[in-house]
Amino acid sequence: MNKSAELVEEGNLHLRVELSQEYYPGEVSARFEIRWYRNDDFNVHYQEERRDTSWKCRWDRHPNAHNSRDHFHPPPADSHNDAEDAQWPPDHRDVSRLVFDRIEKRIETLWERR
Repeated sequence: MNKSAELVEEGNLHLRVELSQEYYPGEVSARFEIRWYRNDDFNVHYQEERRDTSWKCRWDRHPNAHNSRDHFHPPPADSHNDAEDAQWPPDHRDVSRLVFDRIEKRIETLWERR
């Protein structure tokens, strides 16, 4: 599923995974970025880029002024204004599974709409 993966050391250390274009209808570049902290806070950002549009969302666990510690920034804009309180599993593997399932569902939906 992935085209490349790298640890990015600019700013906060995070993993960036570029997804293969073969999984998407039409011309799109897609990636997700994961930051995980020792206190179990995290940020998982998914983004698709097309010629004229972008579609992105984000799963977060961190203290903030706009929502509960666990929250979701829904697509297509991943805006702070639209953030929703959420409840994520405590184990990072379960959170990862939840995110990957959501990305897979998104890809399936894109193919169905084609």
